[in-house]
Amino acid sequence: MFEKLSAIEEKYEEIGRLLADPEVLNDPQAMKKYAKQYAELEDIVHCFRDYRKAHQELDDAKEMLNQNNDIEMAELAKEEVQRLEELIAQYEDQLRVLLLPKDPNDEKDVIVEIRAGTGGEEAALFAGDLFRMYSRYAELKNWRVEIMSSNDTELGGFKEVIFAVEGRGAYSKLKFEGGVHRVQRIPSTESGGRIHTSAATVAVLPEAEEVDIQIAPNDLRIDVYHASGHGGQSVNTTDSAVRITHLPTGLVVTCQDEKSQLKNKDKALKILRARILAQKQEEQDAETMQTRRSMVGSGDRSERIRTYNFPQNRLTDHRINLTLYQLDRIMEGDLNEVIDPLLAADQAERLGSAEL
Repeated sequence: MFEKLSAIEEKYEEIGRLLADPEVLNDPQAMKKYAKQYAELEDIVHCFRDYRKAHQELDDAKEMLNQNNDIEMAELAKEEVQRLEELIAQYEDQLRVLLLPKDPNDEKDVIVEIRAGTGGEEAALFAGDLFRMYSRYAELKNWRVEIMSSNDTELGGFKEVIFAVEGRGAYSKLKFEGGVHRVQRIPSTESGGRIHTSAATVAVLPEAEEVDIQIAPNDLRIDVYHASGHGGQSVNTTDSAVRITHLPTGLVVTCQDEKSQLKNKDKALKILRARILAQKQEEQDAETMQTRRSMVGSGDRSERIRTYNFPQNRLTDHRINLTLYQLDRIMEGDLNEVIDPLLAADQAERLGSAEL
């Protein structure tokens, strides 16, 4: 591990020199590239330097302990040795985590798709609750949320809502939210006070830039039509709604939220690129027979991941056997105590299989 860290430190210093090179300073693309690499290595290099400094201090403390005949000074040196050994162990744990291969999608923005499942109108209302929960979480993280496409119901729920979340590390935090979310509660329309169970599915896709996924115009069939609202009534008189079919994969995306056909087309292409990228990554996982997220799930929409029990104010994540009795806070966007344990479980699994 020490050799690997030394090599990383050398690379970091080399990039630092390049960032001061006049040729690089005058090349915006090169500056952006090297600045990104420098920032990615910064945490691990600083931690390694602290680790190395602590080792040097430990050697000095041990030497003082061995050479000192004064009982009081020897006791102080002994305490210092113990403190530094504990500190070094902490640094080693941090370095193991920092050395884990990075998910190339972690820093990307995401597209989240929520669809009402079994349960009719109650499922649609729950889909709306999930959308608001994620929107409030994003707001707390100072991320931007933009609805890409939606199919809402008269009672304020969603049959389907697709939205983009833009912010640093959005995918890294939300990537384990994909799957079936089950809700247990008494619907407002239920006169007998009986608890109903319904569900919504969530998919979290890393946003794909045009450089990630290049789509040939000949591979697309684009249809335009009148946008429709509740019950199918037309909401405007122009052909602003867009349906894009990707012929090679059969993927279909529709967008009608914007009054502009061009904006709807741009949004539809954004969703389509994300879906194609996700499909390619699933195929790669299947080919290698390795699913990076095996402990906390693959993000498959058919996998039940979580239950929201409103009468008991309880949330249960079935993948890591996590139970929290603070559902009211969670639904208001306070998701840290839900998301952080999932990230820790994934990290622990990867550490267990890593070779450092």
